[in-house]
Amino acid sequence: MISKRQFLSGALGAAGLALAARRASATPVGALKEFNVGYQKSSGILVTARQQQALEKRLRPLGVENVRWVEFQFGPPLLEALSAGAVDIGTVGDTPPIFAQAAGANLLYVASAPATQTATLVPTDSPITSVAGLKGRKVAIAKGSSAHNFTVRALKRAGLAFSDIEPVYLAPADAAAAFASRRVDAWSVWDPYYAIAETRHGARPIVTTNDGLASSTFYLANRRTATEHPNVLRAALDELKQVTAWASAHRDQLAALTAEVTGVELDVQKIATARYPIELNSVSDQIVRQQQEIADTFFALGLIPKEITVADIVWSAARS
Repeated sequence: MISKRQFLSGALGAAGLALAARRASATPVGALKEFNVGYQKSSGILVTARQQQALEKRLRPLGVENVRWVEFQFGPPLLEALSAGAVDIGTVGDTPPIFAQAAGANLLYVASAPATQTATLVPTDSPITSVAGLKGRKVAIAKGSSAHNFTVRALKRAGLAFSDIEPVYLAPADAAAAFASRRVDAWSVWDPYYAIAETRHGARPIVTTNDGLASSTFYLANRRTATEHPNVLRAALDELKQVTAWASAHRDQLAALTAEVTGVELDVQKIATARYPIELNSVSDQIVRQQQEIADTFFALGLIPKEITVADIVWSAARS
């Protein structure tokens, strides 16, 4: 069981918690001088917003003197920073917020977007041709990731339980090596790793998000920021919506920028960028229900320590 203290003291660390405490005590209500954005290099929208200085320009008239960009390698540490107040807004996949809420994190869903493509992959010459063929097989998954949820859903739809497979919990880089060396039978992963596996390792998808298993990514905000500075948060989200619209209309430029910052080959990044909807949306009732289904499933599997109600941490201004 993960306690709130363990959650907040993980990858954020003592230094980050100290920064959050100093920032909280030094920033009175009505005066937000610095707006901190947590991002991952794979988040093309935020990378684009940073390059265009979109938030800097939009928020300056509201009194925000500095937009600070804080890079994270993956979702859970970003949410730890959000909860502690060291970051004001950030984006992650559908699963990390479930773990964060179960640990008592101090954050809110503020917008949603379609997730990049995810697939369960097998070697091109594998005898496995469908999800049903995964029974008794080793499947590489990043624990607690959106691919974890994707695998649970795909198995359920095929009439299998998660216990019918042998999950091998590996980060994407380690999973890629295990997949290439045939130490696992299959690999569930998101783009651009999905596209990399296709182009480098001859991977073949047996199920993808296009097979009725689409999911969402989310923008989440620190609860205090949303409560005390809603005008800043609304302006930031409105600007990110405009950046998103630009990115959707300029996918080749988006792919080139993302490839530059991630080191992923441009041809691979173009594949990943071309095959998912690029939008920024409100947090609809349907999206909340989808997240609740994940939460209920993860509680039933013993992956989170208690039942949660996703709607409890949806910002009222984000609901459609």
